[in-house]
Amino acid sequence: MNLSQILFYVALGAASIAFIVGGVRAAPRTSDRRWPRPAEIVVGFVTAFFDTLGIGSFAPTTAIFKLRRMVPDERIPGTLNVGLAAAAIAEAVIFVGTIEVEPHLLISMILSATVGAWLGADVVARLSRRAIQITMGVALLIAGTVFTAVNLHALPGGGTAMNLVGWKFPFAVGVNFILGALMSAGIGLYAPCMITLALLGMHPIAAFPIMMGACALLQPVASLRFFQTGKFAWGPSLGLTFGGVVGVLIAAFIVKSLPLEWLRWLVIVVIVYAAFAMMRSATQSSPTPIAARSNS
Repeated sequence: MNLSQILFYVALGAASIAFIVGGVRAAPRTSDRRWPRPAEIVVGFVTAFFDTLGIGSFAPTTAIFKLRRMVPDERIPGTLNVGLAAAAIAEAVIFVGTIEVEPHLLISMILSATVGAWLGADVVARLSRRAIQITMGVALLIAGTVFTAVNLHALPGGGTAMNLVGWKFPFAVGVNFILGALMSAGIGLYAPCMITLALLGMHPIAAFPIMMGACALLQPVASLRFFQTGKFAWGPSLGLTFGGVVGVLIAAFIVKSLPLEWLRWLVIVVIVYAAFAMMRSATQSSPTPIAARSNS
């Protein structure tokens, strides 16, 4: 284990402790505090399971939450970040230490995404219900487009590099900052991060420790903002946590790989339908910010 990995695990441990403390402190202030329902645990298990295999979890979870009306739309971004944080941490612990990526690139991209998430969560907390619905509707359409391109082999498969030099290094770091900020709005980082690195000539496997390490650190950090504002659903978050960790462990150590092409087609259909449902809801929502309505 090199120095960068040691520093990452130290930072991850600190973020995890802060996440737990933040959750415990937020519990008494949460009006809908309850234990998760079985369906919420199943959602966490299924989406984290396939997330570990490279599908991504934010878009499928958002689609399920929307179609099953399990979480209010304006609380979905917070619930995703809070509920799937533990699964992301488990993935990072497994993958960051087993795939060798150039240390400076790994740490820089993880930190940039984390800073983006910290700033992005504060912005999301101020958005109206309609703005969140529109943002997530667009995000789901983008995710569907990306999944379709992947299945049709219309995106580059990547090169052989495990490092980036010259202008590619700061470009990738800057992109991850933006992706980290978008994570706070419920837009998953996995697919766009993997595509960016592939376009820059990196080996596809190099994306795994970068994107998993970034999500593992940024989700607890972003969650601290959501704990402060209360814009997350307590029961579904716990369900994602409990089911998600089990899903990660089974996918990583037992199943390890699956033919995912047909599953992606199913996910595409579901998330595109959910995207239009989210946009339709946005046309029926008041543009007044939630904070303003609660103070009136």
